[in-house]
Amino acid sequence: MPTPFDFSVTRVDGAARAGVLTTPHGVVETPAFMPVGTRGAVKALTGRDLDDLAVQILLANTYHLFLRPGDELIARAGGLHAFMAWDRPILTDSGGYQIFSLATLGQVTEEGVRFRSHLDGAEHLLTPELAADIQLRLGSDIAMVLDELAAAGVPAADQRAAMERTLRWAHRGRERFLVVRDAGARHGVTVSNPGQAQFGIVQGGIERGLREASVAGTLAVGFEGYAIGGLSVGEPVPVMYDVVGYTAPLLPADRPRYLMGAGMPDDLVECVARGVDLFDCVLPTRNARNGWLFTRRGRLAIKNARYAEDWGPPDPECGCYTCRHVSRAYLRHLFLAGEMTAATLNTLHNLYFYLDTMRRVREAIVFGTFEKFRHEFRQTFSRQSPP
Repeated sequence: MPTPFDFSVTRVDGAARAGVLTTPHGVVETPAFMPVGTRGAVKALTGRDLDDLAVQILLANTYHLFLRPGDELIARAGGLHAFMAWDRPILTDSGGYQIFSLATLGQVTEEGVRFRSHLDGAEHLLTPELAADIQLRLGSDIAMVLDELAAAGVPAADQRAAMERTLRWAHRGRERFLVVRDAGARHGVTVSNPGQAQFGIVQGGIERGLREASVAGTLAVGFEGYAIGGLSVGEPVPVMYDVVGYTAPLLPADRPRYLMGAGMPDDLVECVARGVDLFDCVLPTRNARNGWLFTRRGRLAIKNARYAEDWGPPDPECGCYTCRHVSRAYLRHLFLAGEMTAATLNTLHNLYFYLDTMRRVREAIVFGTFEKFRHEFRQTFSRQSPP
């Protein structure tokens, strides 16, 4: 029998929570950051690198894996864990955000999202039921329901329509998930992980009333965990914090809370302070490939001429492989020369920074010093380049 999904809060400090998330493929200490492995791989890194970084859980992309190499192929390989040689937990998104970001290729209807593949133009219809089936074949430990994401600034009526459709899809996706997970073969679906859990998603933009209605409707469906979606899509940062601040406490205290797609290092700290347990974002890996390194004092643009003869590490306070072995001057050279090693070394550093920040957050919560940590982090970390 697979290890049952479970979550328990072990310590609180204000609204910040330290907890333990148990999945069929291992335990995750929360709050936790999930590196993004879009196509079953974290760009520029190997599995050994991820082991060295002590990554607890990865996020993989349902939309991209559905299109290539295909969820049925991955199921024949034994599921995504076996396919990518990763034995720790995986969360898969539903594909909703990718449909949103590729809006010119898709059309949302009550049935689902009809879209054309960005790879070959082939037409597909992604429904709440199919999103559940795909993720059951992939065998992730946590699967997300299909949701509709509305961009910041759209009319309130459109936000409400997207939120209400997300609730209707949540009912359909949950029903399909429960039926197929327990009897997949009878429905023509290979269930690669019978212990998979499913999370619901709260939508509603920045309107408090819509968020409250979405929470009530999503809780009525009933899921193993709950995500706050539809943020980090153009709204001001203080507005995002405000929405998280009044939404997270409405979610069950005994279930994990996941803020989707956010964000900068200070976003993680601030949203932990508002009760969030799980995070994901492409920023550390994408910034790394573009030559931006996160340090305790802010972001460093490694291509700048000022680093041409800088023999110091990217961050003197960092213990990652990159900072222990190479200089800013060398990283600048690799980046300007177009060497692949630049992406690897930069990504190792940025992910270490994010993961170490979360480790320090967990430690502060356990010792009851989170507010002190939060204050010091705000004082030292800047979104601007350090002087």
